[in-house]
Amino acid sequence: MKKLFVTAAVALSVSASIVLPVSVLAHGGATGEIKERMDAMSSMGKAVKVLKDIMQGKTDYDADAVRKEAAIIKSHAGDALTEGFPEGSLKMPSEAKAEIWTDWEKFSKLASQLETFATGLEAAADNGLMMGKNAGSGMGAMMGKGAGSMMGKQAPMMGSGMGTANAADHITPERLAQMPAEGVFTMMVQVCSACHTDYRAEKK
Repeated sequence: MKKLFVTAAVALSVSASIVLPVSVLAHGGATGEIKERMDAMSSMGKAVKVLKDIMQGKTDYDADAVRKEAAIIKSHAGDALTEGFPEGSLKMPSEAKAEIWTDWEKFSKLASQLETFATGLEAAADNGLMMGKNAGSGMGAMMGKGAGSMMGKQAPMMGSGMGTANAADHITPERLAQMPAEGVFTMMVQVCSACHTDYRAEKK
């Protein structure tokens, strides 16, 4: 239980790097499928921010809100995500890397995992937080330098090390539905982080 609690705190810290300011997400000049996928990423980023605040205890736990935001992420994951990346769609202001298409199998797997975890979070919403009302404040306290220093090694839990990513293939929404909500959220944002690390270009 302690390990899950620590990992959840780390993932909440990771999620902060996923949520970009609205001005950054405006994506001026984007058109067609590039604008559509950037808009989808913006919607998911906003949903992650709402969920992060709930899991941290910054806002009261609301199962309906968790379900709503998880459903938004689910709607943009899986096939909906991969279909937004037709081969070669790299025109500016796209932030996509060419590695998406050279490593399509892994990219598709991450998209599928994101859908699985979002579906699981939607189902786990009524489970609440593992430590009850005190979980958020405890995680918040762990979100300082200690959590930040742990991000490098622990955050890509579902990412670059494909052995771990393959293990995630055996996780089902039904199994996730039995977990505390922040445990599922933890795994979901690790998938987001892994995808961003491997397939989103750094802004210059």
